[in-house]
Amino acid sequence: MRKLVVAAIVLAGAYLGYAELGGSGLSQERPFSGASNPAFTATASAPLAFDHRHAGRQVQGHGLVHKILPDDNKGSRHQRFILRLQSGQTVLVAHNIDLAPRIGSLKRGDRVEFNGVYETNDLGGVVHWTHHDPAGRHENGWLKHNGRVFQ
Repeated sequence: MRKLVVAAIVLAGAYLGYAELGGSGLSQERPFSGASNPAFTATASAPLAFDHRHAGRQVQGHGLVHKILPDDNKGSRHQRFILRLQSGQTVLVAHNIDLAPRIGSLKRGDRVEFNGVYETNDLGGVVHWTHHDPAGRHENGWLKHNGRVFQ
């Protein structure tokens, strides 16, 4: 089921065609298991866009709300919005509102911090798993807006 949800989110991001990506602004919390240098971690200066090594990795970062999209109400409901990172890159955030509270006061230009899983696609990236895992098998993600954590 998780793979189906991830695929749906990635396809939704590709369908939107929301931006050309080039920079980063995301940071990797732990070393890549498959990297040639085991001490390598992505930082704010490491480009993530179109880099499939980063697919499925837990990332943290922050950005400004560029656009608020309609909720995805098919299957698990997701609040969706696009963040523009400091580098200029944009990422789609798909926040599961069946498992975590919605950010009700969200508006364009707001700063949002995130911790979630980054997925790539041909047009850019998606950050999801921005919520707790009720089964306790996955690292908890979160969003932070106006000092409040949404998990």
